[in-house]
Amino acid sequence: MLQPKNSTVLKTLFQGLLLLALCGMAGASWAAQVAGTIVQLSGPLLAKKADGVVRILSMRSEVESGDTLVTEKNTYAMVKFIDNSEITLKPGTTFKVENFSYDAGKPDADSASFNLVKGGLRSVTGLLGKRNKEKFAMKTPSATIGIRGTTFIADIVEPSAEAVASRMAYNLASTAALDPAAAPVQPLMLAQLTLPSPTAARAPGLYVQVLDGLIHVTNPSGTANFSAGQFGFTPSFRTPPIILPANPGIPFTPPPAFSQSTGPSSSTGPGKSNTVDCEVR
Repeated sequence: MLQPKNSTVLKTLFQGLLLLALCGMAGASWAAQVAGTIVQLSGPLLAKKADGVVRILSMRSEVESGDTLVTEKNTYAMVKFIDNSEITLKPGTTFKVENFSYDAGKPDADSASFNLVKGGLRSVTGLLGKRNKEKFAMKTPSATIGIRGTTFIADIVEPSAEAVASRMAYNLASTAALDPAAAPVQPLMLAQLTLPSPTAARAPGLYVQVLDGLIHVTNPSGTANFSAGQFGFTPSFRTPPIILPANPGIPFTPPPAFSQSTGPSSSTGPGKSNTVDCEVR
């Protein structure tokens, strides 16, 4: 009499175990989507995962799509991606791997979307960029960088605290001048308010240097191409990129070991790291 009931319980238990197994397989599949590996490192490097977990990375640590990498003030870090491209981050950089997908046998699925939030980097094109140049995009606060088989340096100079405060004061004064009841600011006071112009320091914005190949820098205000040996500057999204006549002094001096060959990586994905990374939740 109890056999049908037991059969139902066993069937339900089996279905539950099958569901757990499928979820585990899906999780393992997601975790296996590795974009690259840390192959050179000179100091502390953090990675904020898509789920909010923060990891302290080390040599041979894996980098996945969705990771945001943050270098400390004295840290250079090189990521070798699974298509053999390389990106070296300078100190004080925040860099997000928005989406990276490469399979030697599936060129149509190629994707390399990055976001340089602050700081600077050097990028060396790999197999993905050579066969699908249009699938590469490096976003920055001022413009988006595309490639044509390239080695380039990108560096962001942020406004100083004084410049930000002055700009805020300028905006407030402009608003007040339009509405006399808003604040006791006279047109003469507005005319006397000037923004600081950097002399020795570089002006805020995006700087690029092309070491090999060609890049194109694009924003809503315009597009400019830069070839090997040229330097470029884009102050903001509201200003088109321009060519600079000389090196503006882009700082990028990684340790000598970073110039040595790291050897090719697998075209389907690097091996699992033996290093145990520290997680901060």
